[in-house]
Amino acid sequence: MKPDISVVVPTYKRTELLIRCLKALADQTIDKTRYEIIVVSDGPDMKTQEAAQGWKEVSGMNVSFLHLREKKGPAAARNMGWQHAQGELMAFTDDDCIPDPHWLESFAAEYKGENQLVMSGRVIVPLPENPTDFELNAAHLETAEFITANCACTRSSLLKTRGFDERFAQAWREDSDFQFRIILEAIPLRKVDAAIVVHPVRPAQWGVSIYEQRKGMYNALLYKKFPDLYETRIGSRAPWNYYAIILSFIAGLGGLIAGSTFLLITGFGCWLLLVAEFTARRLRNTSRSVEHVSEMLATSALIPFLSVYWQLYGAWKYRVLFI
Repeated sequence: MKPDISVVVPTYKRTELLIRCLKALADQTIDKTRYEIIVVSDGPDMKTQEAAQGWKEVSGMNVSFLHLREKKGPAAARNMGWQHAQGELMAFTDDDCIPDPHWLESFAAEYKGENQLVMSGRVIVPLPENPTDFELNAAHLETAEFITANCACTRSSLLKTRGFDERFAQAWREDSDFQFRIILEAIPLRKVDAAIVVHPVRPAQWGVSIYEQRKGMYNALLYKKFPDLYETRIGSRAPWNYYAIILSFIAGLGGLIAGSTFLLITGFGCWLLLVAEFTARRLRNTSRSVEHVSEMLATSALIPFLSVYWQLYGAWKYRVLFI
């Protein structure tokens, strides 16, 4: 029997999270014969393939496993998934998400057989009493207009928008890119609050915010494609204080090289004050543990340089004025 709904789950070397997600998908209240699950690995990964196939045998669920030939990012993995799907309605979530038991039923109840329709569900991000800066930033997913960790689209809508832009090779801005094409193609975008996924924050390595800055280059790509929508709905660029921190540091360094005590003290003094203010802002409403405070101090000194670098790199790479 051909399924009505195809659930696409991109993943890569996170077998424990994937199995947790698959268990939640097996607990859906909708009839099991009505949906299939397509797991797509972002590159060859025998361990994940064995885990998915083993879980399929144990659960008896309709699960397929695919993998990209090389690592290309979640956008490419989602494209492979829906292009191999059998259902007319495609539901997307991520391996680190836990769909509510009524998730698919809620989307199915809202879908009335429309040729073109995109639906967006609600995301819940549980936080500890004293979250880290990384955890607090992750909680912004709850207020995002549209994220691919919780959405459903008709096949026709995906064909019309040409799916997900695979130039977004990391999990950043590919959601907005798809949303903006939905808007420009005048495809109905419906909010379904009853379709819930829980998105726990994954444990992060020390200094994770340093590595996150690389994603900033995709802001330039999104801006190049949709300048008006970017300005009205995102508008995010490296903030003024980042440039002030960089210029103050350069001034202090210049004073050191030129032997100017005034310039050295003024430059590095302003730099220290601006970094302290930035650190204090990031610590507001977050954990005050020694480890977290030390992380905020160290990363706050580096983030402005890396953020501006990756923003300028994106502007150069995608040939767009984005400063």
